[in-house]
Amino acid sequence: MSDKEPALRIQHITKTYGKKTAVSDVSFDVFPGEVFGFLGPNGAGKTTIIKSVMGFIRPDEGTVIINGYNTKKDYEKAMATIGGIVENPEMYTNMSAFQNLKMYAKLHDNVSEERIYEVLDLVGLRERAKDPVKKYSLGMKQRIGLAQAMLHKPKLLILDEPTNGLDPAGIHQLRDILKKYAHEDGAAVMVSSHLLSEMQMMCDRIAIINHGKLIQICSLDDLTNQASAASIYRIKTSDPKKSAEILANTFEYTINNINETSFDIEVDEANINSCVRTLVDNGSDILGVQKVETSLEDAFLQITGGGIDVE
Repeated sequence: MSDKEPALRIQHITKTYGKKTAVSDVSFDVFPGEVFGFLGPNGAGKTTIIKSVMGFIRPDEGTVIINGYNTKKDYEKAMATIGGIVENPEMYTNMSAFQNLKMYAKLHDNVSEERIYEVLDLVGLRERAKDPVKKYSLGMKQRIGLAQAMLHKPKLLILDEPTNGLDPAGIHQLRDILKKYAHEDGAAVMVSSHLLSEMQMMCDRIAIINHGKLIQICSLDDLTNQASAASIYRIKTSDPKKSAEILANTFEYTINNINETSFDIEVDEANINSCVRTLVDNGSDILGVQKVETSLEDAFLQITGGGIDVE
């Protein structure tokens, strides 16, 4: 993807909990200057991988390299170049946002008071900086968490479901901040979500994970092209279940959405007539054949077998 060295390199990560495999042999790179989306249903393994990168858990197998530092050998150096939010940001709720950030700044070298106000401006909380965090809404806590994650200008920024609790204006603001941080400031940004709409608006590339396995890595343009290339036809017959079985036994096309009146079949346009002839030859009454426009959401559902939220 890039001639740059990756800010994050994940190599063959596997993590199990008892008999359950949360993540199985996952590898990918995230590069400076890009917003990398990590997309999958809840429980797909996204947070397990992010916690492995952040050092909260140790994978059973595999290697994590952050900005050239292997986390097994140079953990502290690796962590000094990373910022992130995993689940809910942790704050001292009786203290103000400014006080929280000032305390956090002491963990890093050369974070000035000017930088604290800079990130407060960035997330739109300068005017509320002296209020106790316990008076903040969930969305405001998310924004102060983002300010904390960006305070020391990390080369790699990782955010797990960062739009939780944000209103539409807050989501738009977050999107602009992250794109600027990657595209203008040259950082690598990795964002996990189960919402396709978020990924569409902010990411340059996405990795799709499901049931702990990496399914695909692609750009949004590639996914759009994949969606437009798929041909899905809705066939209405007097007995959709029987008709679907006939085609399934005759061809290797993907069949979905079988109901009382119709079913969908993914087939090249040149071969749909063969499917119809096969049904007629086997006694099916054809009531209608309609081409279904394939959306970006459909492409995700085809890749993952369902389970992605698309709104």
